[in-house]
Amino acid sequence: MMSPTFPTTSGPIVLPGPVGDLEAIIDLPDADVTALPLVAVICHPLPTEGGTMHNKVVTMVARSLRELGATTVRFNFRGTGASAGSFDRGDGETDDLAAVVDWVRRERPGHALWLAGFSFGAYVTLRASDALQPDLLISIAPPAGRWDFDSIVLPQCPWLVIQGDADEIVDPEAVYQWLEDRGAQAEVVRMPDTSHFFHRKLIDLRGAVKHGVRAYLPRAAA
Repeated sequence: MMSPTFPTTSGPIVLPGPVGDLEAIIDLPDADVTALPLVAVICHPLPTEGGTMHNKVVTMVARSLRELGATTVRFNFRGTGASAGSFDRGDGETDDLAAVVDWVRRERPGHALWLAGFSFGAYVTLRASDALQPDLLISIAPPAGRWDFDSIVLPQCPWLVIQGDADEIVDPEAVYQWLEDRGAQAEVVRMPDTSHFFHRKLIDLRGAVKHGVRAYLPRAAA
């Protein structure tokens, strides 16, 4: 398919992926904030466990960034929703992310590019970060101990890690130990009494995201 132009209004869009169409949603910044030259691509949790771009953590992260002036791109990995293909345990999903980022950079040259991911989405964005070189990375409940984190090249950009201390799916101590063992230069936010899906803690997550990234926001266009 032909690559679409970047939309001027919020809504669904279909992007070309490595194995076919990728279902996506573009959301422009909130009307009451100054739009910044910044696009954030946000990746969803494990598709085989029901994860999609409509996940509440994913949509809250997108909302948080739009409130700061970012444009956000959420998309469904291959085999999820209306996206073509089938689940590929992170390999194909990394290629999907690269295709979306390539489209964003062609359509919005000169804009900062941030990556964010939740759970499996955090794994994919971490895998891709060395090749894609984002300007900032947000990892929410990165599933260390559940996927191969040994081969990940740590990001050199500003990096925010948010982890619930009562996560019942991702072992918080495995995350903290992986970060320590690798000497990761990340800002780590430990959220007490917080489960994997941030039940009753989504507003706290919103605050953690906004506080953690505010210093890195690009200047508004003159």
